[in-house]
Amino acid sequence: MESIISYFGTYKPAADGAVASFKFEYLCTLGFAAIVIFLGRAIVARSEALRKYAIPAPVISGLIFSIIVSCIKGAGIVGISFDATIMKDLCQNLFFLCVGFGFSAKMLKHAGGKLCILIAFAACLLITCQDLLGYALSQLIGMHPLLALQCSSAAMSGGVGTASAFGPIFEEWGAPDATVVGVAAGTMGNIMGSLIGGPVAAFLIAKHGLKSDPNDKPEAHATGRVPELNNTKMIMMFAMCLLLAALGMPIYCLLDNIPMIEMPKFIGCLFAGAIARNVMEATGIKFYVPEVDAIEHMFLELYLALVLMTTDFTKLAPLAGQMGIILVAQGIFMALFGIFVSFNLFGRDYGAAVMTAGNIGWGCGSGSNAVANEKAIMDQYGWHTIAWVLYPSFAVIIDDIYNPIFLSIFGSLFRS
Repeated sequence: MESIISYFGTYKPAADGAVASFKFEYLCTLGFAAIVIFLGRAIVARSEALRKYAIPAPVISGLIFSIIVSCIKGAGIVGISFDATIMKDLCQNLFFLCVGFGFSAKMLKHAGGKLCILIAFAACLLITCQDLLGYALSQLIGMHPLLALQCSSAAMSGGVGTASAFGPIFEEWGAPDATVVGVAAGTMGNIMGSLIGGPVAAFLIAKHGLKSDPNDKPEAHATGRVPELNNTKMIMMFAMCLLLAALGMPIYCLLDNIPMIEMPKFIGCLFAGAIARNVMEATGIKFYVPEVDAIEHMFLELYLALVLMTTDFTKLAPLAGQMGIILVAQGIFMALFGIFVSFNLFGRDYGAAVMTAGNIGWGCGSGSNAVANEKAIMDQYGWHTIAWVLYPSFAVIIDDIYNPIFLSIFGSLFRS
């Protein structure tokens, strides 16, 4: 029996008071992710409310799946986990590579420098306010300021990656369990961003009677014809994405070694995609947008499924009190910031509403959330090129430069 079980994963019997555990190997893990994707789309297809508020499909099914798994573990039956680390890393990096590949200099010129300045200003303002709010609340509830920062911009705007990077630093500065707190907060932030962004954007669209421009279409649809994927082109573009992802590593190496700045790996891939796109356009090298778009959407869907289905809610229980207060406050603040700041700064039009959904996505967890929120809104209400191609990548770049700098400087004030 043990031999048969080993084909599907690794089983560890209960010992020293710990519950028995079973970790599924990566192919079985991908099989569960596929179930999450199918289930999520089936649920959304049958729910007008979920479509109206543009909740990403894998978020719904992923939450259901992870809650069931957490309940099984919490009941002391067996702790189920999944071998998803490498696949999540692959999906995230290839997805952001494709996002970067859509970042054309022509589109940036079309968007205008004023919008870029406003996006950068909004990102820096949000990060600063998140940390000031977290610090203020920490003084009221008796929480270590550095742990509060882990529940603020480190986990919210920065996501699990930034929170994980600053955890050991804050622990050295006198904040115990900063890494655990940051990872837990980042996990909850991902969920919050997915649940808040769509409804806020839908509210803005309904309140102001906003509509998409029917002439604004995805680049793959610009000709007016439905794009037909080609096997040879798909293989070529997939191979190109793998090569560019590898070329993103030296970029990541350079950026990550800037003093006082912690950079996630996907930023290197994002830059590699953007650089490659503009070099290929300038030199006349052929590339195929529909195939790249298909790769982008596949890896986003799989990434969201893997992240949500592997969330272990049992780890959050001991930290629920103080963390809950700060995270709820951050979620409320993020929604208000989107409605009253982002939407007004970005132009008060349909594109501004889509970008507000994206702003809430990365402001509560990650760049992937930003894109997922925007995609869900556009699937329901219509396309917006600048919001899709410019906003997530540009805002995340600003975030990954400013956030680590501000965290390092502000956090050092509370170093013991």
